[in-house]
Amino acid sequence: MLVLASASPRRRELLKLTGLRFAVRPAKDEINPPQTLPPAEYAVASALYKAREVASVCGKNDIVLGADTVVYLQGEIFGKPRGAEDARRMLTALSGRTHYVCTGYAVIKGGAEYTGCSVTEVEFRELSSEEIKSYIASGEPMDKAGAYGIQGRASVFVKRINGDYFNVVGLPLCEIYSKLKEIM
Repeated sequence: MLVLASASPRRRELLKLTGLRFAVRPAKDEINPPQTLPPAEYAVASALYKAREVASVCGKNDIVLGADTVVYLQGEIFGKPRGAEDARRMLTALSGRTHYVCTGYAVIKGGAEYTGCSVTEVEFRELSSEEIKSYIASGEPMDKAGAYGIQGRASVFVKRINGDYFNVVGLPLCEIYSKLKEIM
């Protein structure tokens, strides 16, 4: 059985697109790896922690998938905002600039662990303070890395992307599907 170690409704919906059957069992705890780690290592460490926690209560033949997405700009990692002011800070920093979205993933089957990371470049147009305020008031940015969801209202902020769109949503489908097919 494939087990998704995530509470993210976006990851659940994306994994459904693969046609694979799976169960959802979110990790109870999350870690915050040291901010000094490079973004890819940070995301993979977090994904691996989640996958290991869930794998510890699954059967030996189960395949567990964990993932974590971070946004980064000039070395600073933007996770989920801690509140409205933090969301405003992130969106202001991203306004009119190119940043990167990194999703680290971990797949565990038996004692074997497979990890990887996908990075997508995203360019935002200039955002007005009123647009940022209105977007924050919608509540949408509060549970998303970098304080935005490309698949929602923030889609109008995105001038262009270079890389995997689904990675920005939270799960690089092609890469993960290929890895799962190898393992299954």
